[in-house]
Amino acid sequence: MGMEQTWRWYGPSDPVTLTDIRQAGATGIVTALHEVPIGEVWPEEAIAERKRLIEFDESVQPPVRRGLTWSVIESIPVHEDIKQGKATRDKWIEKYKESIRNVGKVGIPVVTYNWMPVVDWTRTNLELELSDGARALEFNMSDFIAFDLFILRREGAEAGYSKAQIEMAKQKFEAMSSEKQYILQKNIIAGLPGGQEGYSIEDFRARLAEYKLIDSNAYRENLTYFLKQIVPVAIEAGVRLAIHPDDPPTPLFGLPRVVSTENDLHYIVNIMDSIYNGLCICTGSLGVRADNDIPGIIARLGNKVNFLHLRSTQRNIDGSFHEASHLRGDVDMYSVIVAVLKEQRKRNAMNRHDDRIPMRADHGHTILDDLKKKTNPGYSAIGLLKGQAELRGLELGIERSGLIV
Repeated sequence: MGMEQTWRWYGPSDPVTLTDIRQAGATGIVTALHEVPIGEVWPEEAIAERKRLIEFDESVQPPVRRGLTWSVIESIPVHEDIKQGKATRDKWIEKYKESIRNVGKVGIPVVTYNWMPVVDWTRTNLELELSDGARALEFNMSDFIAFDLFILRREGAEAGYSKAQIEMAKQKFEAMSSEKQYILQKNIIAGLPGGQEGYSIEDFRARLAEYKLIDSNAYRENLTYFLKQIVPVAIEAGVRLAIHPDDPPTPLFGLPRVVSTENDLHYIVNIMDSIYNGLCICTGSLGVRADNDIPGIIARLGNKVNFLHLRSTQRNIDGSFHEASHLRGDVDMYSVIVAVLKEQRKRNAMNRHDDRIPMRADHGHTILDDLKKKTNPGYSAIGLLKGQAELRGLELGIERSGLIV
C-alpha cells in the first residue's frame, strides 16, 4: 500500500505540463489558485474549474480523464493581519473559512498552509553548481548575513550575529559586484515559487517593523486563535489541514519562528486534537536542524500527518545548507519511509479513509536538458522525476522486504 504520489504544479503557465506529470508516474496534483490575492475568498467556481482542467482533457469530445486528481492545495496563504493578531484579523479569518468551505464543496481533501512571517521559504542562491554540473538551491549563512547587514541594513541586526559571522559577511559583501548584490536581494525577498509575494527593500523594512513587538509567545498565541476558528470549519467541510514547517527552521531577520521543532509540532496538534488539524512533514525543512529526529517525529505524530514533502539537505556547521539528492544528504530517507509505511498500515487497520498519505518529491536538482531551459527553481521536470523515481524505488524495496508488518 504505497503513498499517493503527487507533483507540484504551478498552473497553466508552468513549463511542466499535466501530460509531463502523468508520464512521470504521479497521479495526484498539488497546486493553488495563485491568481487569487492573498486573503481573498477562493470562489467555488474557480476551484471547480481548475479541478476540471487537472482531471479532464477537454480538448477532445467527449472529455477524457487524464488519470490525475487534484489531491492537495498548496497553499491557501494566511493574511499577515491574522499572523500579527491585528484588529482586522477576524475579517480575514472569515474569508479563510469561506475558502475552506468552498474547497470542501469541490472535494479537495487536503489544504497546506504555513505560518512563516513576511517571507516564505528562503534561499540565497538558486543556482549552486555542484561537482557533477547539476544546480541546486542553497542557503548560505554568510551571504544571508551580508544581505541583512549591508543591503537591507536592518536596525539592530548586528545583535543577532557573532563578531566572526559579521566579519565573514563583511568580506563576502565587499567582494560582491553590484549585480551579485542585486541577485542576492532578488533571491531572498523578490519572491520564490510558492511564496506569497515579493517586496522592494523599503516595503520589506516596513513589513519587518510590524513584528517588532511580536515575540514567539505572542506569535504562537495568534496561531492558536487562528486554528481554533478554522479547524471546526475544516472538520465540517471534510478538509484536512497541514501546516508546513519553517524553511529554514531557524530565526531570520529577528522574526518569530514557531514551526521549527518537534515541540512546536506537538503544541500545534494539541491546540485542537483532530486529524483535521494536521501536519505537512517537510523532511528537508526539518532536516536542516540536527536536533530534529524526523523518523521519530513521524512515529510519534504520524496520526496527524496529512502531507509529505520528501527531500534532503546537506548541512554545514555554520548554518548553511544546500539541497542534496533525495537519497543523500543528512535526512535518513530510508527510516523516514519505513515510519510512513508503518503509519499507513496503522490507518488501514483502523479503516481510516486517509490511509494513503500524499507525498511529493520536493526541490529537485536542475540536470540534463533542463539546464538549458527556463524552469521554476527547484521544480524542473527531470530533477523531480529523478527524485520521484528514487523515492518510488526505495518505497517498493521496503515494502517487498517484509519489514512492514
